[in-house]
Amino acid sequence: MAKKSVSKKQTKTNFSKAKFENHIKDLKTELKEEEDKYVRLFAEFENYKKRTTKERIELYKTAGQEVISSLLPVLDDLSRAIKESKKIKNPSDLLGLELIFNKFNDILKSNGLLELDVTKGDSFDSELHEAISQIKSDKKNSGKVIDVVEKGYKLGDKIIRFPKVVVGQ
Repeated sequence: MAKKSVSKKQTKTNFSKAKFENHIKDLKTELKEEEDKYVRLFAEFENYKKRTTKERIELYKTAGQEVISSLLPVLDDLSRAIKESKKIKNPSDLLGLELIFNKFNDILKSNGLLELDVTKGDSFDSELHEAISQIKSDKKNSGKVIDVVEKGYKLGDKIIRFPKVVVGQ
């Protein structure tokens, strides 16, 4: 009888030991899953912080975009007025207008406005230019900018007005 009771105890002990080991394995697996969730959540939070910081910086850069965009026609008009005024024979009349234009232009530049440099003969790029017309031209001017109708501007890295151009066909 002693052998039987020892055998039952060993079986019971082996069974509870196996059960205990399985429970430990389950807990380790669950711990690894929780650690993985934590690491992923932490990484997501870090990405969120970086993204919101980047968006905030971009917002500060382009905060005055609407105001500056609404002032661009005034800048264009002043530029055209100076161009036409140069035809007048009395240059002293032009001096005040040029001073106003330069001051206005400097203020816009100090707020991040940059003029896009587009000249006749540049290759047309639909990502950078807005084609308002196409005219027939010789082969060497095909796909090139023939005329710049309206200047383009960017605020920071964002184009707020595309240059309007005529393209050779």
